[in-house]
Amino acid sequence: MKAVGLYQYLSISEQESLIDLEVEKPTATGSDVLVKVQAISVNPVDTKVRKPKDKIEETAKILGWDVAGVVEEVGPDCTLFQKGDEVYYAGTITRPGGNSEYHLVDERIVGHKPKSINFAEAAAMPLTALTAYEGLFVRLGVSKEDNSGKSILLIGAAGGVGSIAIQLAKWAGLTVIGTASRPESSKLVQDRGADAVINHHQPFLPQLKEAGFEEVDYIFCLNHTDQHWDHMAEAIKPQGKICSIFETNKPLNLYPLFQKSATFVWEFMFTRSRFETPDMIEQHHILNEMANLIDSKTIETTVNQVMSPINAENIRKAHAELEAGTAIGKIVLEHFC
Repeated sequence: MKAVGLYQYLSISEQESLIDLEVEKPTATGSDVLVKVQAISVNPVDTKVRKPKDKIEETAKILGWDVAGVVEEVGPDCTLFQKGDEVYYAGTITRPGGNSEYHLVDERIVGHKPKSINFAEAAAMPLTALTAYEGLFVRLGVSKEDNSGKSILLIGAAGGVGSIAIQLAKWAGLTVIGTASRPESSKLVQDRGADAVINHHQPFLPQLKEAGFEEVDYIFCLNHTDQHWDHMAEAIKPQGKICSIFETNKPLNLYPLFQKSATFVWEFMFTRSRFETPDMIEQHHILNEMANLIDSKTIETTVNQVMSPINAENIRKAHAELEAGTAIGKIVLEHFC
């Protein structure tokens, strides 16, 4: 089967950074399903894994952690899917990614594709939807029912996760303040439903007060935790909660949270699949719930650009755009030739 992968970890400007491959088509065993890939999308995790390092792979490393496709084959232990089902999922960092014609994935982290959107639109959703949902409702513990009078600050709200988090937070009844730094990203944050927009290159609290907020109940950081830490600690309410999806380059000073009895927690979407936690199947349920929200028009897909076909040249272009920091919404690729 066709695939796109790498043997060397190089700058995206190098032709060998991502190459077209022919690899063996896998077979479904156990609780795996084999999916015929229709569309994929790219995420910052792809560029982080691919970034230059002194390492050579003996067998090709295949990236890609957003897939929409059709079940081709099911393993003998599968109970959730059957051949012909349309699915979408993010996969796991511990196995080959989905930048291939066929892809093996554990059915417990796969959801039924939303019926109202096409494969390209569906491929834009899984990783960001899972991250946003887990961050809000699992890590921060936001209620889905009554959040009247409560507010959330979303840092880096114009990105893929932010675009979903805004919509989910509004669905849950929160007042949403998003951060952005460019006119086009500020507009996207407003269009997604944010009640206010502030600039994350400036101190948060003065801007929040100017917008009518003394502090916020929740903060969801989707951009450079250590860069924004002091401003987050200042802006969070007593007994408030902060969640981040970005690792840090230096230790965080947790002391400012002490007297506030504030909570800090990480969200890493691959935790459940990486460690095969007992609740791993929750990602199947989350993706199905997200599909229902999309089909009911509560949540909109975040695809912004669709490229075709799926090949090394186009995936290199997508990686370059992500690394330049100019992408708004999700970049999707569809169709192997």
